[in-house]
Amino acid sequence: MNWSELERRQPRLAGLGRERLLDPGVALVATIRRDGTPRISPVEPFIMDGDLWLSMLWQSAKAADLTRDPRILVHGIVTNRNGEDGEFKVRGHARNEIDSGVQRRYAEAVAQALGWKPEPGHFHLFAVDIDHLSFLHYDEPTGDQYVTQWPPGREYVRRGATATSLGMPEPRTDVLVPD
Repeated sequence: MNWSELERRQPRLAGLGRERLLDPGVALVATIRRDGTPRISPVEPFIMDGDLWLSMLWQSAKAADLTRDPRILVHGIVTNRNGEDGEFKVRGHARNEIDSGVQRRYAEAVAQALGWKPEPGHFHLFAVDIDHLSFLHYDEPTGDQYVTQWPPGREYVRRGATATSLGMPEPRTDVLVPD
């Protein structure tokens, strides 16, 4: 699925994604190195034509990872240790976009929205085909963990038992629209 399908089918979850993944201007991506170990790198996520796009430096290690193995995790930045703002994660596959027309449109859109302009043909551009999303946040006073996953739609809370443990999942409905 692409980002526009997420917005259409789960608008509240897409809104959380915009707040936690896009609004900060930077996210982290996990890719798989040639030796099978993970690589974590920063990237600027961007929405264009209903897709989540990630541009990367020309011939960067993370781009090489994705051209070899397209599996990707995009993770919103975490800015404090209490977890109340939450974590937004997108798991999927990166689709390498080499069409110069798409790269030009992307460069123009980024220049207009973000104030810098990538040079078409001199950066890697990937659209993320979304397989799964999750949003987790914590209530610091109680230690409760709230989880939303889609697809399939699943929401639950795990009550804080101790400072380092949580109880069993209890169903809840807060973010997802029933399919």
